[in-house]
Amino acid sequence: MAKKKLMIYDFYRMKKEGKPVTWLTAYDFPTAQFAEAAGLDMILVGDSLGMCVYGYEGTVPVTMDQAIAHCEAVRRGAPNTFVMGDMPFLSYQTSDEDAVANAGRFLKEANVDAIKLEGGKRVTSRIRAIVDAGIMVCGHIGLTPQSSGQLGGHKAQGRTRESARLLIEDALAIEAAGAHMLLLEAVPPEVAGVIRRKLSIPVYGIGAGPDVDGQLLIISDLIGQFQAFTPKFVKKYANVAEVVTNAIRDYIDEVRSGAFPEEKHCYRMIEGETLDGLDI
Repeated sequence: MAKKKLMIYDFYRMKKEGKPVTWLTAYDFPTAQFAEAAGLDMILVGDSLGMCVYGYEGTVPVTMDQAIAHCEAVRRGAPNTFVMGDMPFLSYQTSDEDAVANAGRFLKEANVDAIKLEGGKRVTSRIRAIVDAGIMVCGHIGLTPQSSGQLGGHKAQGRTRESARLLIEDALAIEAAGAHMLLLEAVPPEVAGVIRRKLSIPVYGIGAGPDVDGQLLIISDLIGQFQAFTPKFVKKYANVAEVVTNAIRDYIDEVRSGAFPEEKHCYRMIEGETLDGLDI
């Protein structure tokens, strides 16, 4: 039996019922298949693919074409899962018109269910414009990687009374602009809890503690694939890097020793057929 796809009204119901939403990033067809088979509620095709897939130092170099190509692959792998596309740097900052056009590309070309964009009060006109075009929007505040240089690097946000107040104001502005949900990144749980209770829309967290409506992690962190660094908020549920590296080492050893391939890995000629008499 096919998995039932959750929609936005399900996420609002889950918020009211206190049932947390499970959310991961995915960037390719097989990972999306695994996520759907496991029963994940929602997938974000994050611009973190810049680091996790392409090896960039950050998310800024990711292009619209790259983001959409990965969204297409994820949608094919998870047809019955809510999929969100992450708007890359400069795909929405330039104007409301550009924001709507690029958000629309995610729906028209990759069949995603919603888009996510970073920023608080400064992007409310973008949110309104995209929502007015009939597209679901998830806001993203706290640590916003696309503008991390302005934040002093990849650091937790809202850890002082004043910065917490500004985050709460941003969250309220995002809801007022028409966003359908909100993601908090690297925010103290005390602040996240206040925001969750003040907003009627679902409030999710990545590194924002337990007092939110659901949790997001980067798949490459969760399975131990990304090796450059591990944020404090990450829990590794597997060590894929070790498994894959050891498998490759075993393959190298067996090829060099002659242990691979074995007879069971070979295609023999059809019975009765030989090379006898061939002028070769």
